[in-house]
Amino acid sequence: MTGPTEVAPIIVTALFGRKDTAFFDSMRREHFPPERNQLDAHLTLFHHLPPSGLDELKHRLNQEARGIRAPQARVGGLMSLGRGVAYRIESPELVGIRERLADAFTGMLTPQDAGGWRPHVTIQNKVSPQVAKLLLGNLQRDFTPKDVEIAGLGAWWYRGGPWEAISRHMFA
Repeated sequence: MTGPTEVAPIIVTALFGRKDTAFFDSMRREHFPPERNQLDAHLTLFHHLPPSGLDELKHRLNQEARGIRAPQARVGGLMSLGRGVAYRIESPELVGIRERLADAFTGMLTPQDAGGWRPHVTIQNKVSPQVAKLLLGNLQRDFTPKDVEIAGLGAWWYRGGPWEAISRHMFA
């Protein structure tokens, strides 16, 4: 864990609108092991950008969001995480934003961030495979795709516990 004055990696997420945030958070509270649920529901674009790129990152996030219409997105299905479950998010426009950011930070990306991106919102993790499989089956039975609002992009410090907000860049 890093202290407030120590260097910490930066996480970049898409920010959902209020209604969708409330839905994903309620699902996470219901299904995530409480002792491990330190964060609100989120859609991670990058897990670990270097702090040295912060000024450039803020500039690029502003370029992607300021005065720009929010990307269309929907929950297209469910994903097994093996020991958890997530909602799969489909948004070609958000994929484009992430690709442009990845291109801008080539050489600074961790292998996890440089590899393929599977946009999702985790609502259960770190449970037994049997518990995860049961939830996946239960949710799939009544699942219907639905549109979700991507309201903006956020940057966060990761210091080992709950994330610390750096900046929010809202779409028009």
